[in-house]
Amino acid sequence: MTVPPGSRAEPAPTVTLEPGRTEANYWRDLWHYRELLGFLAWRDVKVRYKQAVLGAAWAVIQPAVQTVLLWFVFGKLAKMPDGGMPYPLIVLSGLLPWLLFTGAFGGAGNSLVGNSHLISKVYFPRLVVPISALAVATVDFGVMLALALPVIIVLGGVVGWQLLLLPLFVLLTLVLALGAGLWITALTVKYRDFRFITPFLLQVGMFVTPVGYSTDFLPNWRDLLALNPLMGIINGMRWCLFAGRTDLHLPSVGLAVLLSALMLASGLWYFRQTERQFADVI
Repeated sequence: MTVPPGSRAEPAPTVTLEPGRTEANYWRDLWHYRELLGFLAWRDVKVRYKQAVLGAAWAVIQPAVQTVLLWFVFGKLAKMPDGGMPYPLIVLSGLLPWLLFTGAFGGAGNSLVGNSHLISKVYFPRLVVPISALAVATVDFGVMLALALPVIIVLGGVVGWQLLLLPLFVLLTLVLALGAGLWITALTVKYRDFRFITPFLLQVGMFVTPVGYSTDFLPNWRDLLALNPLMGIINGMRWCLFAGRTDLHLPSVGLAVLLSALMLASGLWYFRQTERQFADVI
């Protein structure tokens, strides 16, 4: 460009590179792309409930069938004690947090591969994708809870103030699922075998998680089972739903909070370490 005589050229803008700015900008970008997060979450919910043949009915059929099966296996065949409560309620109260976790974990774990067309073409913080995948599991849980509460009230009889603390255990479940899902989704991008390993892990996890039985009557195994953070979450949700008539077991709840926080922190760390490679290998 020719500069007219007598005029001075404007100085070129100065670009300053500072260490740590990339990380700060990333979290700022995550907030700026909150509308994309909402759009992806709404899209997944619409696909789940609008284009599916069963729609919202699936959120009822799945826990109903599993409740009957687990009640037969643990209540009838294994003769697990019920503590004076209808055994189907013990199973149903365990299935609610378990299905929330598996839905959120599975959705987050498959999120990047399922949105590969976006990952490879458009820039945005990739963390938006697994976070948005939690929406479907959360909506499913809301539908199941709305239908389960009348059943619990009719068969169980009492709902107390403990129900107000239920959202805390829901949040704790989502934190654990997101942390584990970040590990799986980052590993799945590079190693597609994890798409088949994840369902196997969930199948095994159901039997080491007190979904179909209560740990109130397993004092010798409680400390070992508490290493599974879902034990504290399930016991906490049962305590909320049954108005404190089950044992809360605070040590397992505290361990669940600690392990969930560690899982989320480590998942975020590994996700951020591998995020730059997603577009190249997906």
